[in-house]
Amino acid sequence: MNPRVSPFAAWVVALTFGVLSCADAARYTQVNTTASKISFTYKQFSSRAYGTFSQFEGTLDFDTANPSAAHAALTIQLDSIDAGSSEANEELKKPAWFDIANSPVATFESTGVKSLGNNRYSITGKLTLRGITRVVEVPVQLKAENAIGIFDGQLTLKRSDFKIGEGEWAGEVVSDDINIRFRMVAPQQ
Repeated sequence: MNPRVSPFAAWVVALTFGVLSCADAARYTQVNTTASKISFTYKQFSSRAYGTFSQFEGTLDFDTANPSAAHAALTIQLDSIDAGSSEANEELKKPAWFDIANSPVATFESTGVKSLGNNRYSITGKLTLRGITRVVEVPVQLKAENAIGIFDGQLTLKRSDFKIGEGEWAGEVVSDDINIRFRMVAPQQ
């Protein structure tokens, strides 16, 4: 075996695999709010109920080659709630619930991102509702489709942790567990 061929072959293999693994890396920096969605489910009188928020803004700096350096932020306009009826929407804006007059937005600001492998990540951050901030951990799955990143995640919040639904609603009429699901769509940069 010619010793000159072996180092050259090794260099070609290393370069090829290095380029291919870099080709798999993607960066996402803009959230397409029109294509994105935030929804929630809960139980009311033991029946499952569904709702959405239609107005929100997100910022993102996510590089799959360096997820620990990623940052994400989200601001939700709480008066954009749709809980299935105008009566429910108006009730949820009142002081016992979201208290929109004093706290019109909910915010999330990431403080850390951990790769779990297979395009799964754990995003830790501060969620603020009604002026109360709690640290939450959000599992997220990234699906890349045609140069678009789709970040799907969900978490369960206890509404009592944020003093949402106090007074007569503090009982079991509405479940304390609120399941939040989101799909953030971001074009690859």
